[in-house]
Amino acid sequence: MAFEPADYTGRTQCGGARSPLRDFLRTETGSAAVLVAAALIALVWANAAPSAYESFWETHLSVRLGSHGISLTLNEWVNSGLMTLFFFVVGLEARREFDMGELRERKRLVLPLVAGSSSMIVPVAIYLAINAGHGTEGGWGVAMSTDTAFALGLLAVVGRCMPPGLRVFILTMSVVDDFLALGVIAVAYSDRLAVPALLTAVAAFAVILLVRRLGVHAGAGYALLGIVMWAALLESGVDPIVTGLVMGLLTFAHPAARADLEQASGLFRLFREQPTPELERHVRAGIASAISPNDRLQRMYHPWTSYLIVPVFALANAGIDVGGGRLADAFASPVTLGVLLGYVVGKPLGVVTASALTTAVSRGRVRIPVGWGALTAGGTLSGAAFTVSLLIATHAFDGAELDDAKIGVLSTLLLSFLTSRLVTAVIAALPPPLRLRALLGKAETIVDLATPVDPDHDHVRGPKDAPVTIVEYGDYECPYCGRAEPVVRELLADFGDVRYVWRHLPLTDVHINAQLAAEAAEAAARQGRFWDMHDALLRHEGALPYEDLRAYASGLGLNIARFERDLDAHTGAARVAADVESADLSAVAGTPTFFVNGRRHHGAYDVASLSAAVRAARERAALSEG
Repeated sequence: MAFEPADYTGRTQCGGARSPLRDFLRTETGSAAVLVAAALIALVWANAAPSAYESFWETHLSVRLGSHGISLTLNEWVNSGLMTLFFFVVGLEARREFDMGELRERKRLVLPLVAGSSSMIVPVAIYLAINAGHGTEGGWGVAMSTDTAFALGLLAVVGRCMPPGLRVFILTMSVVDDFLALGVIAVAYSDRLAVPALLTAVAAFAVILLVRRLGVHAGAGYALLGIVMWAALLESGVDPIVTGLVMGLLTFAHPAARADLEQASGLFRLFREQPTPELERHVRAGIASAISPNDRLQRMYHPWTSYLIVPVFALANAGIDVGGGRLADAFASPVTLGVLLGYVVGKPLGVVTASALTTAVSRGRVRIPVGWGALTAGGTLSGAAFTVSLLIATHAFDGAELDDAKIGVLSTLLLSFLTSRLVTAVIAALPPPLRLRALLGKAETIVDLATPVDPDHDHVRGPKDAPVTIVEYGDYECPYCGRAEPVVRELLADFGDVRYVWRHLPLTDVHINAQLAAEAAEAAARQGRFWDMHDALLRHEGALPYEDLRAYASGLGLNIARFERDLDAHTGAARVAADVESADLSAVAGTPTFFVNGRRHHGAYDVASLSAAVRAARERAALSEG
């Protein structure tokens, strides 16, 4: 039976249909494309009907509650209101990397922090040098912050050969300069400071920390406190969008625990037996509690921020009059040149220089997570400005100078793309050994597999000294594991230097025969026939009662009396329990879950995806040995 690629994306605990539109919406290239389209529409609108464009975004919208209220223009509602949600999502993604990703090893946070800070200081210095004596020095903040959406979108377009660690590095640097840039907005570009309102915002933040410490999980309560903090900051004169980033960074991320998933399964069975409204509420709450708030909120808000909020921001801020020689005037302006050179030259220079100095000062204890070629590409990608730069420009300038700053910001997108293409083309032209070193470097990779492979204990198929090891946690009654089996076989046939390890993870709350099947495989292992029984069980994942297991053992020519004795005595239960314990230590909750050289494989497990992961692991292993 043939399976489409979509069949290889499921897990026993979760699954979902895919479509070309959904795939597009989940990519950085998709969000960047929508953002570019919105910016182009804004340019056309501003040049075709400039008065209509300005009057529309200057329309006032008021929200009142009794004698209190907020009155802002549509442009201000977008910049200070909707963009708070954008920075909330940025904070969520950063927190997820901090809790579950590369940055859970805290020493890996040092270099992005230093490089992110340096990649702001150097562009500001370049801007100030160009604008000295022109009266435009106050706009230095425009040259600071990388646009996360555009940087990651450009990475998806020009950096297909780049190592995965580069994305995390760029994301972390972007969060650093977003956070610092929002601080700059709050301190350097606030017109006034109302102390009572500021104290109210601080008090709201203190209450948020308190209820978080007490373990309160009510999302509505946090939302209400966040709104109070936002409104108080707005009233104080401090730009309130920092509220979003802070709230996102405070939202924990954690993998779904097997115990929580089993509890959710139990609640669902109860609801199946008694479908009452009360049990329905319990089921919803149980399922929601199994997924971290960070994951749930990202899934809820990421599409809205990427495909609505940020494009609306572009529509409201990218409209510039470029007719009548305006572009020529802008590129002669120190504001435009300062912004442009600050990003295109200063950003890569700051990233590479800070990384080199940090590595040297630490004497190699702090290493870049990628090769120097990939790091340079990351520096050029960080030269893409947009969101925060335009925000600061609206605070720092008005009139022609504001247009000059906006033209400089928009121009960074094109130049960042071109310089990134140049760097990646140079890397691609290098001989293979040098290219690998330029991309991967010698940084140690983080290991997700908590229990290392032990050839004397684990069930291993393939060369024991292979440079690449694939570990699968599986369940013999799991239909997705059955579908993955021919993929694994094809992979082992294609790569002669790969070893494969099976570890048991019977999901007894959803598969009633999974535990017994795993013990049957261990009973066969006691007769030296584990892999034969393993293959038979996966071929018949829908028929695993006791009598069927006995029939499979008989068909393999096993000693049936010994097989039944071992199965009845649960001889293999301890071995299965040890595998389950190792799965818990590695935060494995569903099947199949694959690890390639200790790194968790995310995404599809079709031949193409797993082959790409194997090739990358093989290249890194060869580089480490070299």
